[in-house]
Amino acid sequence: MNTRLLATAMAFALAAVPAAAQQKVKIGFLNTATGPQAAIGQDFRRSADLAVEHLGGKMGDLAIEMIYEDDGFKPDVGKQKTEKMIESDKVNFLTGYLWSNILLASYKPAIDSETYIISANAGPSQIAGEQCSPYFFSTSWQNDQTPMAMGEVLNQKGVKKLYVIAPNYPAGRDMVAGVKRTYKGEVIGEDMTKWPDQLDFAAELSKAKAAKADAIFTFFPGAHGVQFITQYAQAGLKDTVPLYTTYTIDALSLPLIKDLALGIPGTQFWVNDLPNEANKKFVGDFKKKYGTYPSFYGAQAYDAIMLIDSAVRAVKGDLKNKAAIGAALKKAEFNSVRGSYKYGNNNFPIQNFYLQTVVKDAEGMLTLKNEGAVLKDHQDTYAAKCPMK
Repeated sequence: MNTRLLATAMAFALAAVPAAAQQKVKIGFLNTATGPQAAIGQDFRRSADLAVEHLGGKMGDLAIEMIYEDDGFKPDVGKQKTEKMIESDKVNFLTGYLWSNILLASYKPAIDSETYIISANAGPSQIAGEQCSPYFFSTSWQNDQTPMAMGEVLNQKGVKKLYVIAPNYPAGRDMVAGVKRTYKGEVIGEDMTKWPDQLDFAAELSKAKAAKADAIFTFFPGAHGVQFITQYAQAGLKDTVPLYTTYTIDALSLPLIKDLALGIPGTQFWVNDLPNEANKKFVGDFKKKYGTYPSFYGAQAYDAIMLIDSAVRAVKGDLKNKAAIGAALKKAEFNSVRGSYKYGNNNFPIQNFYLQTVVKDAEGMLTLKNEGAVLKDHQDTYAAKCPMK
């Protein structure tokens, strides 16, 4: 067959392929792949990739194209990368978004372009409340909720005087607001540290010790959490002033904190030993592939891909039908690793929050154990400020 006949035959063959089969689902994933929090970004991406693998690389009849961008841990870079994925890559969905300040910087370009953005981590109060949008969904939580669960734990433990130490950025401020919302004792001291530059917490720990608090509450994710726990132990506080945390001890920080983490409780919407089948598959396959437990960051990223899949399949690949896509996302008809959940009026999950403790598994590996639900079917308080119904 000569070249012209071959080209003609190929053209006829392509024409015979259904239009849907030539399309792709383009998913823009904003991540933190460099800098001090790159370990979180690695787990985030690994879990999203595992979800794509579990889906066989397709959502319905459409191939999945993942477009990963690195925000460099900087809001202005995150915004630029978001705009690039919308305008140049023409993505159908945006997801990822580890940090509240980066999500807030990127939010308006996404919403203005009517591109669905599914936050797989950050949950600032503004977006849960007055700035809610039908084009935004979360597969994580609103920032206040996990510390609200911790406030209830503090009440149950009989803590009367609490010292609070957290970073001064949107998520840190939300965490402090959350614990204060449910904690019934007295906050006798509060330090908001510089973010992300500050990694020395000696002064704050010294003040907490001098205040003779019954306990310390803290929120420091990633590398900052490792530094905080290490310095807390070095200051001689581990045996004298109990520490209660949110997002500070997880599957990523445990190998670095090691036995210093034993005995320090936390709260979380997901723990790796939740007994549903989707979670067993996720955790089992992740451990088999990477030799370690996934983190809650990974669980959220995995769910984000599965949520998008549920919407694409519901509309039978019609990616231009944005109203139908939004309605399908709202239904959340997929098997979440956390078990069942539903969306509130502001498109944040209504879900359980659990007490978790650090234990060693049968192989001697440090991991987190579910100690039971603290809050059940919990909706964030900012939903009342969201005008959507």
